[in-house]
Amino acid sequence: MDTEIQVERDIEGYLVDPDDWSEDLARKLAAAEGLELTDAYWEIIRFMRDYWREHKVIPDVRHVVAFLVDTHGYDKKAAKKRLFELFPYGYVKQACKIAGMQRPRAWSTG
Repeated sequence: MDTEIQVERDIEGYLVDPDDWSEDLARKLAAAEGLELTDAYWEIIRFMRDYWREHKVIPDVRHVVAFLVDTHGYDKKAAKKRLFELFPYGYVKQACKIAGMQRPRAWSTG
């Protein structure tokens, strides 16, 4: 797989324009983080992308936790644990970056 990332990113590696995102780009960003995207990752990434398209804001970690609670019947603690099992370096550092979000500012990172 070509791992070269050819979209504009900020100094921390987040997309400057979330509209530049694609699933192929997500795979490359994940590979750079040492992650291989499985269905478990994709459901979270697609939720985040859908949320962003609908609200034009990045979903806070609590929205993703609520999605996992609703989708899988986890309690909140288990849902948050699952999220951080998938993205061990954190929601902002990995999930937001791979989902093509801009760097979140000034809210809880979970």
